[in-house]
Amino acid sequence: MKIIAVGRNYVEHIQELNNEQSGDPVIFLKPETAILYRNAPFFYPDFSTDVHHEVEVLVKINRVGKNIEERFAHKYYDEIGLGIDFTARDVQSKLKAKGLPWELAKAFNGSAPVSEFIPKTEFADLQNLNFDLAINGEMRQQSNTSLMLFRIDFLIAYVSRYFLLQKGDILFTGTPKGVGPVQIGDRLVASLEGREMLNFGVK
Repeated sequence: MKIIAVGRNYVEHIQELNNEQSGDPVIFLKPETAILYRNAPFFYPDFSTDVHHEVEVLVKINRVGKNIEERFAHKYYDEIGLGIDFTARDVQSKLKAKGLPWELAKAFNGSAPVSEFIPKTEFADLQNLNFDLAINGEMRQQSNTSLMLFRIDFLIAYVSRYFLLQKGDILFTGTPKGVGPVQIGDRLVASLEGREMLNFGVK
């Protein structure tokens, strides 16, 4: 399986990092070794001093597909969840300055805590979901999927033009504003529509 992640999908997050808004989705990959399951702790990497949290709504692919039409994209996932796209911001800044890929800053071991997945049928509208992230009891990120620049079904159709989607693949759909650093000892709690989905510590 693989993680397909979307960058710059919320306008206010683009603005807070002084990035340019792209006409197309910004896509990058994380390997399976990035995943942390079952609220396992996140171990702060020794190559960074500025790791940031980015909470995101996740979609789990349920069947093989490529070149999927947007009108059929809803058939390729049954479950959603929450995840954290941990980013070594200092490493990313150096890579971006040189015009290099982001993988060292985005795809390192343990950089993708993933929640359990919930049937999408439990939600009336996937493009109207509230989600948030609190650190040590303080709300840091809070948003709604209605604010996405690129909707879930569009993203699935778009990435399927480039990557064969396989059962078990996970799509990270982008983070809203409020990203910031984490520290050793922090406790991160992420919720979807008021339901706690992640609760883990930084070591």
